[in-house]
Amino acid sequence: MQFNRASGVLLHLTSLPSEYGIGDLGKEAYDFVDILKRANQKLWQILPLNPPASGGSPYNCFSAFAGNALLSSIDKLIEDGLLKVGEVTNVPNFTETKVEFSKVIKFKNELFLKAFNRFDKSAEGDDYEQFKKENEYWLSDFCFYMALKEHFNNRVWNQWNTDIAFREKQAIERYQNELADKIRYHEFLQYIFSKQWSELKNYAHHNGIKIIGDLPIFVAHDSSDVWVHPELFDLDNEGNSRKVAGVPPDYFSKTGQLWGNPHYKWKCMQEDNFLWWRKRFKKLFEQVDVIRIDHFRGFEAYWEIDASEKTAEKGRWVKAPGYELFSAVKQYLGDLPIIVEDLGFITPEVNKMKKKFGFPGMEILQFSFNKKTPMKSRPIGYEKHCVVYTGTHDNDTLLGWYRGLGQSKNMRVIKILEKYYGINNGMSEEKVCWTLIEVVYKANANFVIVPLQDILCLDNQARMNYPGTVGGNWLWRYKKGDITEEMQERLAILSQKYHR
Repeated sequence: MQFNRASGVLLHLTSLPSEYGIGDLGKEAYDFVDILKRANQKLWQILPLNPPASGGSPYNCFSAFAGNALLSSIDKLIEDGLLKVGEVTNVPNFTETKVEFSKVIKFKNELFLKAFNRFDKSAEGDDYEQFKKENEYWLSDFCFYMALKEHFNNRVWNQWNTDIAFREKQAIERYQNELADKIRYHEFLQYIFSKQWSELKNYAHHNGIKIIGDLPIFVAHDSSDVWVHPELFDLDNEGNSRKVAGVPPDYFSKTGQLWGNPHYKWKCMQEDNFLWWRKRFKKLFEQVDVIRIDHFRGFEAYWEIDASEKTAEKGRWVKAPGYELFSAVKQYLGDLPIIVEDLGFITPEVNKMKKKFGFPGMEILQFSFNKKTPMKSRPIGYEKHCVVYTGTHDNDTLLGWYRGLGQSKNMRVIKILEKYYGINNGMSEEKVCWTLIEVVYKANANFVIVPLQDILCLDNQARMNYPGTVGGNWLWRYKKGDITEEMQERLAILSQKYHR
């Protein structure tokens, strides 16, 4: 699908300001939409909306369908009469610039439970029942899964009692009765998230802002999807992954990235014409306007690693039925407003599949000055049908990257920046960032996306993720007032100047 020329900002919801320790769907999210509008932006790109497992990664979630309840706004619950102002006391002294997930989970869950106990479904009976009916294909399984996880002290599903781990009928009936209140509590959390997200999305649309969502290729082993549909995943008789996902050594890691997600049994998925995938795409398209597919190359061939390996170095490429999958999804949903992450080890076969379905790929400014970079992936050569970023959540910030050039004495790139873009040591760091932002705005690419960290000219302390590492990621938040009127005006001028 072809996109009209536009620009936008990459910012995950958790990075919004909030007195409650994590960005949410409350006032600051609406204020950010207003900021985008004043800055003449038309796109807001976010990371996956699903509930993250330990570590807070939105790419390692308990469900491919459920929403992250931690994003639900406490203030919105007060507005809806489900919490009283006096109940929201003793708010912990949260760090302004980092998400402290463990503190947030404890604090918010206590308030969510109070809201649930006050929740009278008869007051919003029609909406609540309609939500459950429309989402039955995933909702009851997910809520049952989360109730069971709590019952078994948050252990992974194949460490539960064997009868329920492997879904024996009598065990399912017994635990559903025993955990009925906990199941309904999680249904309530999903209802609240869905309601608040829909309201924010509608507000964004009313202000001319489209939302770009994110679809991870893999799901966590510790997820309702794997527990409910073990036949779709490459597991052994004890429910452990036989082969796991990752990528071989690359720009980000000398030993590759060992993600650890179970691989799919693609032949089983083909038997019902990829029903699970078709439902997954449909659900996400109900939430967002455009989907960015993470690790697109994995749909052509994926890196398969033995589960016993400690790094991703030893693996092999295995073909995947990407053509058949996207044909089925297209037949089911029609023309697809999709962006694909075609970074890393990209073969002619991957490019051929991308071209077949007309999916625009991604270009990253930070990768555009390497010696081996082809002309089409340099700023002057970006093709029209692509999305260009100064960086993504996996990259260093623009300022962090630029400082790194000097530290590593990368004279080739330094000379290119000086010769073609006038960037030199005598410039302020702020001017360096805005000069490079203008480079992508000027580009031929239809979509331009800039992470908020680059607009704020922040260093690597604001980096969202270090691929191949565990801990310390997905934490960054900006402070209220960081986005000045001058910054908004500069973005608006760039958008107007370059017809975005």
